[in-house]
Amino acid sequence: MNVGLRLKQYRLKKGYSLQDLSDRSGVSRSMLSKIERGEKNPTINLLCEIVEALQITVSQVIEEPTRKKEIIVTKKDKRPILYDEQSGLERRLLSPTLPSRGVEFVLNILPVGCSTGTFPAHQRNVHEHIYVEVGTLKVRLDESTFILESGDSLFYEANGTHEFINMGEEACRYFLVIDSSSLRNS
Repeated sequence: MNVGLRLKQYRLKKGYSLQDLSDRSGVSRSMLSKIERGEKNPTINLLCEIVEALQITVSQVIEEPTRKKEIIVTKKDKRPILYDEQSGLERRLLSPTLPSRGVEFVLNILPVGCSTGTFPAHQRNVHEHIYVEVGTLKVRLDESTFILESGDSLFYEANGTHEFINMGEEACRYFLVIDSSSLRNS
């Protein structure tokens, strides 16, 4: 998986210069250039800033989109995994990348005492669903904070900043569904 090359392809497809993408994302032009050349790996948060500016998803960058099929099987050894060295977050894409459907199903594993850092706001009408399988997860949504234990779930409109913090004594495993399907209908 070459994240930098994929980002460059999407940037060029949109007709953006490096400066255009920098202005839209808030990420410096030099950092974008280093990422595209494969000299730097972006953190998950930085990647989110860039993909929001490109109006695409993280999943589209880490896995080649799949053409529509009636049945899609993804073997566990072929599943894209994105590891953020800074936060320790491991992001496993569980669904196929189908941009036309606008739904991503992800398993996140966050080490003890770690934070994802603050994710940028999505566009309006993007919703997220969280289900905590194991552990205790603190969720910050703009100015609101929620503590989720194993078995708890949370639904919210993701057009504000959000951060996830492992408050438990074991790695927190939580499922995340990002639903941007309403954007496809507008």
